[in-house]
Amino acid sequence: MARVLIASAVLCQEESSHVRILRQAGHEVVFPPQPRLLTESDLLALLPGIHATIAGPEPYTARVMEAAKDLRIIARSGVGYDSVDVLAATQRGIAVTITPGTNHDAVAEHAFALLLVLAKDVVRQHQETIAGGWSRQPTVPVRGQTLGIVGLGRIGKAMALRGLAFGMHVLAAETQPDWDFIRQHRIELVPLEELLRRSDFVSLHAPYTPQTHHLIRAETLRLMKSTAFLINTARGGLVCERDLLAALQTGQLRGAALDVFEQEPPDDNPLFHLPNVVVTPHMAGVDTQSLREMADMAAETIVRLFRGDWPEDGRIVNPEVRPRFFARPAE
Repeated sequence: MARVLIASAVLCQEESSHVRILRQAGHEVVFPPQPRLLTESDLLALLPGIHATIAGPEPYTARVMEAAKDLRIIARSGVGYDSVDVLAATQRGIAVTITPGTNHDAVAEHAFALLLVLAKDVVRQHQETIAGGWSRQPTVPVRGQTLGIVGLGRIGKAMALRGLAFGMHVLAAETQPDWDFIRQHRIELVPLEELLRRSDFVSLHAPYTPQTHHLIRAETLRLMKSTAFLINTARGGLVCERDLLAALQTGQLRGAALDVFEQEPPDDNPLFHLPNVVVTPHMAGVDTQSLREMADMAAETIVRLFRGDWPEDGRIVNPEVRPRFFARPAE
């Protein structure tokens, strides 16, 4: 029997399907004392004696894994794993897993909702109206506008379909294009620089890697139309917030909607004080359906791995760890 920590705060619920999956397989489920975003110090205290964790965005650093002598699986609830030191995990025989195909529609819905909020100036109109105003200023149409999607993976494709449904022209920048999808939906594949120059709305859906760090910065922001909007529901590190702040303050960019930030949670982010910025707390991929599907898949992966069943469907981030994983004693 393994001891499994439910580290993700939004999943700390006794009566939930992912907890049932683990318990029915004979595993012990452990919850943190308080459901909140765990720090490195929290993990150092909680992980000794834990064999697997259903992880959120908390930091699984090399220091954490060095202290977690019994840890064998870090099962991320979601598809991003930039908070996990995968190299350190692999060196210690720890399998790192994700839940592909569970939250792409949720993220795309949230991203497109943010697009509509920007286009229709919803926040300002709401605030002015409840304050007693009745300012009826024209807003931006969505139909006929150009949507630029940076990263045409599962989420980018789902975003593209929503844009097409609203009558938008869709551009995409993607290093590994799915040509069947592109041709079927008449999406125009272009270099990033051209996408930024032509788009009325730019939505980021690229993975965060050393190569994409600060993909959006002063140099690339200067390429965008002064009437354009930026939407980021991917990872905060894709955008240099200092350069974005300057572009928004000077009118170089019309507005931005951000679900992710360079520091999470932010202490006092100056972007929050701008009237042309809309923010949400890294919740794009989390609705009731996607949350359940992500958590269940993470739990099922833990059960399978402890049974000796190695999934071959892309959910294992570090498949090269397999020999070292199975060389460790079974629970």
